Amino acid sequence: MRRRKLIGRLQCLLALGLLSGCGGVAITPQTSLPPALIEAVPAKVGLLLTPEQRNFVHTETRNGVVWEVNLGPGKQSVARSMFAAAFREAAEFSDLDSARAATGLQAIFEPKIEQFSFATAQETGGNYVAASIRYRIDVRTPNGERYDSLTLTGYGSSMADGMSSAGPIEAATRAAKRDAAAKFLTQFASLPLATELAAGTRLEALPSASAVAAITIDALPVRVSRRVLPAWRPPISSPVPAGEPTSAL
Repeated sequence: MRRRKLIGRLQCLLALGLLSGCGGVAITPQTSLPPALIEAVPAKVGLLLTPEQRNFVHTETRNGVVWEVNLGPGKQSVARSMFAAAFREAAEFSDLDSARAATGLQAIFEPKIEQFSFATAQETGGNYVAASIRYRIDVRTPNGERYDSLTLTGYGSSMADGMSSAGPIEAATRAAKRDAAAKFLTQFASLPLATELAAGTRLEALPSASAVAAITIDALPVRVSRRVLPAWRPPISSPVPAGEPTSAL
């Protein structure tokens, strides 16, 4: 056991040296979602994907290695799939003015990446890598005024793979995105906001004194192996209580 741990640490150190020598790591985790087996909320909403979020890149220096994780393209793909499955109709806009000018919308949703973090094989002891993404989804009235806010965090992990953490980190990030999407799709329908929209309500700005507090859609971390991903499971018929684990897509 000691020998195995020592070999794992030596491999991590060698990988770190190789990464430092090549000038850093750049990855673009792309994620696709299988068809969601849920009933869409009968509402027409706007999906606001700003240029800032379309081009979102996380950059940091870890142990002398520059990591550049381009999350924008994958975020767009996941957001489109999520909202297409969650609502009867979701029209996409690139700026708030265009969304406000649209007709027939009941609400505008603006998903944002708030935080991205990861742990390399060196930091986990050589067995696996992990990633997490925290999203905030601002809910606006058709006029563009803030109405509510939803937060959710996706978790993912992957087995460490030889000399480099780049591939496993990319796989863990994809798993984190799928986990976040699963939580949103299985829990959103149980929220009062979904009930309002399903009733045909067109959201109106609330007085500041009675503003709706931010709602958290979250669950325990889900560990997903890069080699074996769990199959998609249809959601249970009853609402999923906040705080209980949900399977990744």
